[in-house]
Amino acid sequence: MTIQRRHSGPRMSQIVVHNDTVYLAGIVGDDRSADIATQTQQVLAKIDGYLAEVGADKSKLLCAEIWISDMALFNDMNAVWDAWIDPANPPTRACGQVPLAHPDFKVEIIVRAALD
Repeated sequence: MTIQRRHSGPRMSQIVVHNDTVYLAGIVGDDRSADIATQTQQVLAKIDGYLAEVGADKSKLLCAEIWISDMALFNDMNAVWDAWIDPANPPTRACGQVPLAHPDFKVEIIVRAALD
């Protein structure tokens, strides 16, 4: 049982692969001045890239945790999520309002996916 860690720093790894499961750390957008729709698009693009790096894709998602800064933004985030997610293979999902690491972040997403 090997554990593979990628994009690691002293505090965390962005990707961890253990057995046939991929764990992604919380991902935020790059443009803190953008609205939640744009930040969500940026996050989902990063998820696509990280999953591809280890041989997975969004059809293999097992679960997602979505943190947003304000539930008033829920519908705007969901519009982007719904356009991105594989409708034949939706993961389990939770979404909640939390204060994020920087006040300009509007969304952070954590996912786990299968490699098979």
